[in-house]
Amino acid sequence: MAELMGNLRRTHYCGTLREGDIGKTVTVMGWAQRQRDLGSLIFIDLRDRSGIVQLAFDDGSDRAIFDKAFGVRSEYVLAAVGTVRERSSKNPNIPTGNIEVFVTELRVLSVAETPPFEIVEGSKAGEELRLKYRYLDLRRPDLAKNIIFRHRAAKAVRDYFDENGFLEIETPMLVRSTPEGARDYLVPSRVHKGSFYALPQSPQLYKQLLMVAGFDRYVQLARCFRDEDLRADRQPEFTQIDLEMSFVDVDDILAVGEGLVKRLFKELLDTEVSLPLPRYTYKEVMERFGSDKPDLRYGLEITDISDIVEKSGFSVFASAVSGGGSVRGINVKGKADVLTRKEVDKLTEYAKGCGAKGLAWVRLTAQGASSSFGKFMTEEEMNAIYARMGAEEGDVLLFMADTNNGRLLSTLGMLRVEAANRAGVEKKGYKPLWVVEFPFFEYDEEIGDFVAMHHPFTAPLDECLPYLETDKAAVRAKAYDLVLNGIELASGSIRITDPALQKTIFRLLGISDAEAEEKFGFLTDAFRYGPPPHGGMAIGLDRLVMQLLGCDTLRDVVAFPKVQNASELMTSCPAEVPTALTDDLGIKVTEKE
Repeated sequence: MAELMGNLRRTHYCGTLREGDIGKTVTVMGWAQRQRDLGSLIFIDLRDRSGIVQLAFDDGSDRAIFDKAFGVRSEYVLAAVGTVRERSSKNPNIPTGNIEVFVTELRVLSVAETPPFEIVEGSKAGEELRLKYRYLDLRRPDLAKNIIFRHRAAKAVRDYFDENGFLEIETPMLVRSTPEGARDYLVPSRVHKGSFYALPQSPQLYKQLLMVAGFDRYVQLARCFRDEDLRADRQPEFTQIDLEMSFVDVDDILAVGEGLVKRLFKELLDTEVSLPLPRYTYKEVMERFGSDKPDLRYGLEITDISDIVEKSGFSVFASAVSGGGSVRGINVKGKADVLTRKEVDKLTEYAKGCGAKGLAWVRLTAQGASSSFGKFMTEEEMNAIYARMGAEEGDVLLFMADTNNGRLLSTLGMLRVEAANRAGVEKKGYKPLWVVEFPFFEYDEEIGDFVAMHHPFTAPLDECLPYLETDKAAVRAKAYDLVLNGIELASGSIRITDPALQKTIFRLLGISDAEAEEKFGFLTDAFRYGPPPHGGMAIGLDRLVMQLLGCDTLRDVVAFPKVQNASELMTSCPAEVPTALTDDLGIKVTEKE
């Protein structure tokens, strides 16, 4: 039967006790990780969010307390009073492994049924089961450490921005639906039947209005919602470190972002980050890495060999170049023993799945060179390729050809990541970087026209203004991303504040005056009253913590995450609601055929 806590008050967390506490009388409370009955000795590992400490009971214990300890089972909630003493059999694997608490008073505050899985670090239980009982999963030390780390990250963020003159201002959670790139989560209004609020995909428009209002440095740990397909680094609801600044340009905002990165790495990981961070243009990262979020922890850079093969006897290469495209490749250095012919065939199938027509290759081993296309080439051409690629014995060279350079680079970028993973290329440390000067427009092959690559308030580079109307492909934006180890952590831009330019951009994006007024009128009206030059960005807190901890999925750093189909297994949401509620909202739910 459970006992009351009474006048007992915790004096220490379990995981904080050390040899310096020997001789102290302490009160600890938590969950029984396990009980070990050795006859005349009983040990209980007591766990709370800080860690584990061993409770000891022996011949010197009061008999009633010893018998009570004998009845303790896994996950019972205990309060224990006792004296810290040196542990005879030390455990170097836990911080409290040199001490134990000899218990003089024990209370069972709550009994527990046998949990559906063992609550231990590195649990082998299936993820669906653990998510169904997430409140138990969160007791596991490794997951609890992640949540505590996230708290420390959020605190460090707030401290940094406060010290740099930013004001934390909350923006509404019930907002007007505006186009922001993903589907909105809609909330029906009971008062205004037939009308809907949207949950914010970001505080974008409100933070710009705050700049008009004169709050020149805004920050918020903002909750955002996007109804889109999930993946390892995406949840339907997430937190972003949202900031906006007035009277600034790109360099000012990037400097603030770099300061935050340096602060977080030092405070959370005790790791120094050299500033300024590397800065690459979008064009450069695409040509070198085939991605606008490259992982710089390894090489495998893309190399253009078009000039070498344009007149070769290998028609796949020659026709790609003559058709206005190119031939490019990567060198997976020293991995010929791992990337066997069979593995190269698997990479070929992967490349085809990414949209490539095929994959050409060369393997350089101690037995000589083997190649899928060498018989069509001259010795001089092959030697020129080897020289251009920096090829040596033990390397594997992978090539693609396409008449569409954009498609070629993107596909090679995916191949670069896959080849690095399959070959076991070493990835160590953290390599943050900025990607700047993104294209302002991107060509949509389905509709046969250019569309916006960013939200419609993103400013083009000043030098690109003269050819907004004449050469959309050449227009670059004052937009920038923060990338870490192949993951986009942040995105932002300088905003348009000139009404005439904004009207031009709306027109070029196919947004009529009436549509602009309907969707953004409140913002464009505000810009009639003296908007300051401003810009900002949003840093994904969940992704940032995931990367700093080296986790594979956001579910490891979010307390109550959703699964692939955007449902939460623990509470079984989303769920149907009584008809009376939908009637009150003026909503009729129909069944799909």
